[in-house]
Amino acid sequence: MYTPSDPSVPAVVQLHHVVPTLSGPLVDLLIAPLGMERPLTSVVIAEPDDEPRSYDGALVLVIGARGRSALGAMMAAGRGGATAVAVRTGADPGDVEALRRAASECGVALLGVSDGARWEQVEAVARTVVDTVHQAPDLAGQYADNDLFSLAQTLASLTGGIVSVEDTANRVLAYSRSGDRVDEVRRLSILGQACPEGYLAVLREAGVYARLRAGEEVLEVAERPELGARRRVVAGVTAGSRLLGTIWIQEGPAPLAERTGELLKGAARLATLLLIRHPGGPGRHSVLREELAAGLLEGRLPPGSLAGQLGVMPDCAATVIGIDLRERDGMDGPSLELGRARTTEIVSVHAAAYRRTAVAAPLDGRLYVLVPESGTGPDHATNKAHASHADSLAESTLLTWTADLVATLRRHLGTPVQAAVAPPVRKLTEAPGARLSADRILRVMEREPSRPVATYAQVRAAVVLREVLGLLAGHPAIHDPAVRILADHDRRHGTDLCGSLLQYLDAFGEVKEVAERLHIHPNTLRHRVRRAVKLSGLDLHDPDQRLVAMLELRKIRGLDRG
Repeated sequence: MYTPSDPSVPAVVQLHHVVPTLSGPLVDLLIAPLGMERPLTSVVIAEPDDEPRSYDGALVLVIGARGRSALGAMMAAGRGGATAVAVRTGADPGDVEALRRAASECGVALLGVSDGARWEQVEAVARTVVDTVHQAPDLAGQYADNDLFSLAQTLASLTGGIVSVEDTANRVLAYSRSGDRVDEVRRLSILGQACPEGYLAVLREAGVYARLRAGEEVLEVAERPELGARRRVVAGVTAGSRLLGTIWIQEGPAPLAERTGELLKGAARLATLLLIRHPGGPGRHSVLREELAAGLLEGRLPPGSLAGQLGVMPDCAATVIGIDLRERDGMDGPSLELGRARTTEIVSVHAAAYRRTAVAAPLDGRLYVLVPESGTGPDHATNKAHASHADSLAESTLLTWTADLVATLRRHLGTPVQAAVAPPVRKLTEAPGARLSADRILRVMEREPSRPVATYAQVRAAVVLREVLGLLAGHPAIHDPAVRILADHDRRHGTDLCGSLLQYLDAFGEVKEVAERLHIHPNTLRHRVRRAVKLSGLDLHDPDQRLVAMLELRKIRGLDRG
């Protein structure tokens, strides 16, 4: 059996890195007779009639055969030193059992691939996970004891409940701070580090655990006063078809938040990343995902690195959301970092609740959420009309979710958090450009701190204007000196001819409207405009001069809306 190497030696790719990402309705781990810490060196495709060869440490995908007809190829891979073999098992339980016995005898892990899974997708996901861990071995084994406790506390803050995380043996792994609001079941669970047997019997009889194993259902467990148990909601922490643990939210004196079920589902998805076992403890797959997402958004890493972790194809479409936290001035370094980490976790819970593959990543003082498409969007519509409708519906849903997230962050941080939804991109390779689009939107939103969310379409003109003014600022040789003359006059004489002229031009010469806004008489405004024309030499009857004057005035006065 393979023995894990000294932790000081750089990590190698192991079976436990790949299996959780592949596991799901289409691929399932059937047996791993030598454990999950076996090394994985590569991903290899084999066919039943291939000549015997070495497969040292490989994951071998046996194509062109299913059920018992794949036995020969699987055993040949085992004799050749493969770590794991993936085969189509077929529907016959006898075939599955025969494959399982043979895998046990050969000492290879067996992955069962259903007929609904495409081999190219299995290969792509497996290869990208292997490449990911090779590129960032130091990240794959990161572990912090308080990860689950931090997640529990975040979920408690968001829902107003009292949270605990348990493993499949009903042992308490982590819990939120709760003061004196806990019920008797909760108190005994924490003191004994396990759920009381009497309450467990009630849960089993009600079929709670059987239903949790079946999928992502959030269940409500009614109050049981005779057992000292208040109302609870619970969700299973699952990896494919495997139940890793449970997350419980006990209701306190006040009702749980309206979106508790959705948030609990998101927390359960994040907990999956923390409960997947590595040598020495729960792995920090969540940290790896964040780092890989940040690397993708910066353009440092290829999309395949992240795609393998998320279980999506590298060429899938995606949307990027940028979040500016508008942090308070005066916070010291440790407080700032703690606040950012907590905020990242809040965003991660919301993102996972919205879509399993969504990932939050802090980068350059901002937070970004990468939302890969699930494959049910416009590309899969039957015609253009359906595609347009699906696209519009997806955008509306995402905007609603983003607005809810910003409202939550504003409540928790007490700052005017803002979010920008960039235009969707067709492939993950275009994600860095989407991040830049989100940044441009956030910059033009700075002058409207009360505005919570904006899309590029909503602020397109302001974004374009800001970029044009930036180009002008970088080319002083093409400046028109006329407006500079006005600016110098204002500075020397304490007047504001530039401001009056800009408002006059912005309002298409509507003197009465501008005069009311400036609280002056219309004749006063007319006098200022005539004075500005005389000093600068501008011809306001010339549309080109009007356009250049408006651009120059905005640049000089810093009114680029961002």
